[in-house]
Amino acid sequence: MSHRPRKRFGQNFLVDRAIAQRIVDAVDPRPGDQLVEIGPGEGAITALFLERIPHLAAIEIDRDLHAALSRRFAPERLTLYQGDALDFDFSRLPGPLRVVGNLPYNVSTPLLFHLAEFAGHCRDLHFMLQQEVVARMVTEPSSAEYGRLSVMLQVRYAMERLFGVPPESFRPVPKVQSAVVRLRPLTEEERRARGAPRHAATFARVVNAAFSMRRKTLRNALVSMIDASGLERLGIDPGLRPENLSVADYAAISDAVSATGGGEMAI
Repeated sequence: MSHRPRKRFGQNFLVDRAIAQRIVDAVDPRPGDQLVEIGPGEGAITALFLERIPHLAAIEIDRDLHAALSRRFAPERLTLYQGDALDFDFSRLPGPLRVVGNLPYNVSTPLLFHLAEFAGHCRDLHFMLQQEVVARMVTEPSSAEYGRLSVMLQVRYAMERLFGVPPESFRPVPKVQSAVVRLRPLTEEERRARGAPRHAATFARVVNAAFSMRRKTLRNALVSMIDASGLERLGIDPGLRPENLSVADYAAISDAVSATGGGEMAI
């Protein structure tokens, strides 16, 4: 299959078979796994998965690629959905899901946030992403990369950078380095140990407010939600900046805000 990459879909096709094999080995699929691939493209990873398991599902936005994959793989081996993964309801698939994909760099962050809504329906997720995005996902507080994406994913997942992927592994060759990352949804016990917030919507509002003004101190960034004395009662220095707080710190702030009437949907 040779498809002309379309910029509007952010298409960079994996052409390095060794890298494709390394991704499949990292996932280590077994018969009976509920595997779903986002953006199978030309089928480089798809074909290798189907050497190990009898069936997988895939979501492809490009109609031409969808048609080509439909011709290449029998429907009893590959269940194809044509559409945008950003709009896909992953709960419609039987779980627990194992999600894998070479995510388009132009929509990787929105896709990660969308998939986080289905974390409880997943066993694990493996993605190839821009290296800088992976760094932001797995970094620790007080680092330059630590931000909204870090907090919003770390509250739900344990994450691990697996290996880097050089630009020449793709067609066309991107201008950035890539990396493969594994995400495993936290168990309830792990989430409690990490300091899980009681309300998802309040937690998101607190984190968004903090990092929308990350150069300001917490005293100023969160003034509309909690005052300096409220932060001090939580043992949090109001003079810190948003990147200095852990997930547990943000959960504590969120719970305090919820206690004043700001709570919504349970996380």
